[in-house]
Amino acid sequence: MHKSGVPFDDPSGDRLRDWMGLDRPSFYDQSKVAIVPMGFCFPGYDNNGSDLPPPAICRHTWHGDVLAHVGDVPLKLVIGGYAQKYHLGTKSGVTEVVRVWRDHWPSVLPLPHPSWRNTAWLKKNPWFEAEVLPALRARVQEVMA
Repeated sequence: MHKSGVPFDDPSGDRLRDWMGLDRPSFYDQSKVAIVPMGFCFPGYDNNGSDLPPPAICRHTWHGDVLAHVGDVPLKLVIGGYAQKYHLGTKSGVTEVVRVWRDHWPSVLPLPHPSWRNTAWLKKNPWFEAEVLPALRARVQEVMA
């Protein structure tokens, strides 16, 4: 996003759209999909090449107003640990939160970030592809109809 100004306009977006079973036009249809990032800006990288945490000032400045504008939605994808801590109040790691996805279903679905950096996580947790993704795709088709 930080290069094009479009969220998920990168390989992570390709993976997320695949997970959801959506093509690019459907994914970016603002009448059906709202993409609300945690920080509203790219925070940069740490010394290990990982994304820095979303700046709290951005969330405090914009998040409440944007979520109020979006309103109640039938499905909220809570992507990554920072979003899960904020939206779900979780204290455990992404694996544990995603593993109990049914606790939040069908209105909320916690997901790992679709980054290429999580490819090893996906291989280590085959239940995600076998259980979560079919449910996600079916629910997305239901709410997009």
